[in-house]
Amino acid sequence: MQDQQAELEWRDGDVPVSTRFDDPYFSLENGLAETRHVFLDGNDLPARFRDGFHVAELGFGTGLNFLTALQAWRAAGVPGTLHFTSFEAFPMEPAQIARALSVFYDLPFEALELERGGPFNEPLTGPDFALRIMIGDARATLPGWDGMADAWFLDGFSPAKNPELWEEALMRQVGEHTIPGGTAATYTAAGFVRRGLQAAGFEVARVPGYGRKRHMTRARKI
Repeated sequence: MQDQQAELEWRDGDVPVSTRFDDPYFSLENGLAETRHVFLDGNDLPARFRDGFHVAELGFGTGLNFLTALQAWRAAGVPGTLHFTSFEAFPMEPAQIARALSVFYDLPFEALELERGGPFNEPLTGPDFALRIMIGDARATLPGWDGMADAWFLDGFSPAKNPELWEEALMRQVGEHTIPGGTAATYTAAGFVRRGLQAAGFEVARVPGYGRKRHMTRARKI
C-alpha cells in the first residue's frame, strides 16, 4: 500500500502522537475545535463553499480535517460535490485512524470506509464528496498534481520538527496550485512559513490562534 507507515504512540487515552516528529496529530485540548478555528474559519468556510469547491491539504493524518470539512459542507446544505485532496508521506493504519477518531462522536466517519481499508488504496467518492490521498513526500508528489485548490489546509507537524513540509520551494508549489483569490490557513505563525507563503504569491496575515497558541496564519493568493 505504501512504503512508510506512521510511527506513533498514544497519550491521554486515544490521542495519537508521532514518534518520528514528537508531535501530536491534533490538539491535546480539543482537536475538533482547533480544526474548525484554524482550517474552516481560517479559510472563510463554509461561506465560500460551492459545487466543485476543492480543498487541498498537506498532512492527512487521522482524517479529522477532511471529516470536519465534510460535516460543515453537509450542515451548510451545499449542493454538488466537495473535492478534497491530501498529501501524506506517512499514512496511519485504518485501525489507528479509527481509534484516534473514537473520541469524536458526530463526524461522518463512514466516508473513510475504514472497515474496507480506508482511503489510501484508491480515491473514495460519496454522494457529495470526492477524496483523494497522494501517498509520498509532498515535495515529490505536489509538483505533478494536476489540480488547483480553492483552499489549503497546511497541517504538517511543527515546523521546528518537520521543516521539510514548510520549506519555501514547497510553499511555492502550494501557490502554483491555488486559484487566484484562493486561500490557505495553518496553525503555525512561524516567520519562515509566512515568508515562504508571501514569496509564493500570497497576502499573509498573522491572526489569533486556537487555545494556547497565540497566533496562526491566514493567506490569500493574489
